[in-house]
Formats: sequence, C-alpha cells, structure tokens
Amino acid sequence: MLNKPQDFKHPAHLHTLASTILHNLQYQHDWSSLSIHTHSTLNSLPLPRPVISGLPPKRAYVHPDEQIELVKAEHATRNTSVQLPEREWVLPSHWEEKWTLSKFSAVFNALENVPPASGDEQKETDSAVGWQWRGKNRHKRLLLATLHDDSTVIYYIMHDGIVKPRQN
Repeated sequence: MLNKPQDFKHPAHLHTLASTILHNLQYQHDWSSLSIHTHSTLNSLPLPRPVISGLPPKRAYVHPDEQIELVKAEHATRNTSVQLPEREWVLPSHWEEKWTLSKFSAVFNALENVPPASGDEQKETDSAVGWQWRGKNRHKRLLLATLHDDSTVIYYIMHDGIVKPRQN
C-alpha cells in the first residue's frame, strides 16, 4: 500500500527510492504482500525513513542452529518444502548514502522483530521445524536494499546485534 509522498514528513526522494525497491522485489524477485511503512509498528511514531515489508518466495535467511534440523526433517519426510518463507523488513538505500551505526540503530529500534502479517499468509505453529528461531523468537534483521545509478539493486542481510555465523 503506497500513499502519496506529500502525506508524510519524509522527503519525496525517499518515497521514490522505496517505490523503486518495492518494484524490484515484486517484479524481479517475486515477492508478495509488499507494503511501504512510514510509521513504526511498535509505537506509531514516524520511521527515520520509509521501510518495506514483504514475503519472499523462499526463505531469505536460515538460522545456523536451524540448518541441521531442517536437513534432518527434509531427509525424514523426503520433502524439500519444509521451509516456509518468512516476512522480512527491507531498508531502501542508495549506493551514495553514508550510513552510520546510529542511523542503522534508529531504524532497528523502530521495527518489530517480524513485520506484521497480512491476512492471506500461512501461519506457522510451534510444532513447525525451526520454530525456535522464527517469528517472535528470531533475531531482529532486515535486508539492506542498495540501489545503484544503473538500477541494479544489491541486497545484504543485516542483524541487530551479534549473530552466530553460518556453517558452510
């Protein structure tokens, strides 16, 4: 749901940037249930800048401790679709922006661990594989979407705080 830029206190270029990233997620990466947020889901205060939430076609991140459980579950059930996608936050940025830890911290502090779900999304139960690392139990994270002048978008997973490294 995209509202008119003049309805908010964010500069128009930040809304344009968010719209461009949303378009890339929707049409290049098949994300669904996309929306642009201008206010915190925690306290309804304005966000430092517009942020996107959405549902990727497959999981964007798997917790390192969850990897072994998923492999065992997939092997036991012979089902490779054990991993349901999770809603993700996406922070639009431009490659020429200068970010500081305090700017990232301001964004993280205004967001919940998981974006609010839309009504048509499949709910996970506590019996699902890896439930301990998903939903409200997961570390706060977002995808930093960096737009280049040639319209290329690069995505980086960022966590709020220290997270155990993945096993290769």
